[in-house]
Amino acid sequence: MTTSPTTTAPAPGPASAPAPDADAERLRRWRLVLGGDRADGTGYGLTGRDAAMDAALAALYGNGEQGARGSGRPRGGERSAGLGGSAPSVARWLGDIRTYFPSSVVQVMQKDAIDRLGLASLLLEPEMLEAVQPDVHLVGTLLSLNRAMPETTKETARAVVRKVVEDLEKRLASRTRATLTGALDRSAKVSRPRHHDIGWNRTIAANLKNYLPEYNTVVPERLIGYGRASQAVKKEVVLCIDQSGSMAASVVYASVFGAVLASMRSIATRLVVFDTAVVDLTDQLDDPVDVLFGTQLGGGTDINRALAYCQSQITRPSETVVVLISDLYEGGIRDEMLKRVAAMKAAGVQFVALLALSDEGAPAYDRDHAAALGALGAPAFACTPDLFPEVMAAALEKRPLPIPDTA
Repeated sequence: MTTSPTTTAPAPGPASAPAPDADAERLRRWRLVLGGDRADGTGYGLTGRDAAMDAALAALYGNGEQGARGSGRPRGGERSAGLGGSAPSVARWLGDIRTYFPSSVVQVMQKDAIDRLGLASLLLEPEMLEAVQPDVHLVGTLLSLNRAMPETTKETARAVVRKVVEDLEKRLASRTRATLTGALDRSAKVSRPRHHDIGWNRTIAANLKNYLPEYNTVVPERLIGYGRASQAVKKEVVLCIDQSGSMAASVVYASVFGAVLASMRSIATRLVVFDTAVVDLTDQLDDPVDVLFGTQLGGGTDINRALAYCQSQITRPSETVVVLISDLYEGGIRDEMLKRVAAMKAAGVQFVALLALSDEGAPAYDRDHAAALGALGAPAFACTPDLFPEVMAAALEKRPLPIPDTA
C-alpha cells in the first residue's frame, strides 16, 4: 500500500458538482493516508463514502484495538486493525474494497491482508474464494495451501486459478509467439538467401575486407541471410523452476509461458520444477492449471540436482536454451552446480538465469551465487513477464541478452 496521498482518492463526482476547495481536498487526502489518530495533524473529519473507505483501510492497516467486532468501524474516529477473524466479515470487507478502490489497489490490499492478518486459512472456504479478486499472488497462496485444501474447495480453487491463467495467456501469448517465431526464422541461416532474407548488417561486416574506397562501397562476396524456419526445425527449451515459497509468482508466470512455448511446433519445451526433489511436468504442459497444481510450493532447494536432471535430458546442446528461474539460495552442492553450468555452456547450451519472473523486480537472492554465474558468462537478473519474450528471442538467436538496468 503506497503512502501517496493520491492513492485512495475516490472517483470524481458528477460533472455538475462544484470543484472542492484545493486546501480542503489536500487535507482530505492526507487524512485518508494518515489514518485520523491524534497525531495526524489534519483535524479533518470524514463522512459518507470517505468514512467507509477509511474504515476499510483501518481494518487492514490500523493499530490498536478493533471497535465493534466485525463492524470494520474504528472507535473514537481512530484507525484500528482487524477484520473480525470470521469469513462473513472478511467477505464483506473484500466486497467493500472492490467498491472503493481500483483493481490494482485491491490486489495489493488482498495480498497485505493475507500476509499481515493471517487470512490464508480462510481461503480454504469456497465462499471466501468466490469473494476475492483473482490475481497472481492469490494463485501463489492457493498453491501453497494445496495439500491442506478440502475437496469441497478444490474445484473453486481451480476455477480461480484458471481465470488468472487465462487472463495471463490473453496478455502474453500472442506477443510471445510472434517474437519467438521471428527469432526462429532469423536463426535459420542460409548461404544463398533470397534478397528479402539477406541480413545486411552481418553481410557488410563479413565483407569489410572487400571495401573499395574509390567507389565508396563494399563488394559482398559472401551473403549472409536467414531462411524461413520450417516446422521441422526445432530449438529445445528447458524451463527449470525453483518452487520454494518465495518463488510463487515466478512459478505462475513460468507455467503460462511454458504452455505457450509448448504450443509452438518449432520449439520442444520441457518444464521441470524442483525443491529438494525434481519433478518433470512436461507431459502436463497442454494445461498450465494442471502444471500449477502439480507444483508444491515451499520446502528446501537443491539447484544442483535439478540442473543434473536437466543436463541429462539435453540431446542437442547447440540448439538448446536452459532457463533457470531461482533466487539461487542453494541447499545442494554449490561447486557442482557451477560445474554443471560451465559444462552446459561449454557444450553450446545457451544458459539463462532469472532471479525472478514477476512484476515485482529483483527479490532477495544469493549474491555470491549470482556473481559466480556471471563470471561463467551467465548473468543472473530479474525479468518481468513483458521482457521475457525478448530474453528468449535473444537466447534462441545466441545474441546478448537484454538485461534490464535494475538487475
